[in-house]
Amino acid sequence: MELERKVKLLQAIYAGALADSTLRMGKEGILEKVTSEKRAEQMLTGKPRAAQFGMEKPEDVFLRLAELFGCANWTVKSDDEGFTAEATGCMLCAMAKKMGAQSPCNIHCLDPMEGMVKGIDPNLTFEVTETLWSGNKCKVRVQKKISH
Repeated sequence: MELERKVKLLQAIYAGALADSTLRMGKEGILEKVTSEKRAEQMLTGKPRAAQFGMEKPEDVFLRLAELFGCANWTVKSDDEGFTAEATGCMLCAMAKKMGAQSPCNIHCLDPMEGMVKGIDPNLTFEVTETLWSGNKCKVRVQKKISH
């Protein structure tokens, strides 16, 4: 099997394992608790995790993860105040929906990304305005915190 096919297969297996874990935690009634605990952990470990992936700019979080995991097709549009990241497709979200799981978005995607973005620059906001779980795309706005 050629390398590219192996990588695609491993990406699909990984997304499937994450969807399955979300399904099982949801069935056991612990998904919300685990998501909350993992979120706190992600906010503390975001800086070293971003460094581990070689991410230097907040935009790298979206683009590098899309490249590495092949899960969501993130694109980034920059402006004067920051950037907007959007994804119109996500393998994990699609698999979780097919399995009848609860949303995997925060525990496996958005919270880890927020941790890495804020690990790179703690003075940024990370606002999720839409997800593929309940909408037509994932949309995240990242910009400098407004100081009063």
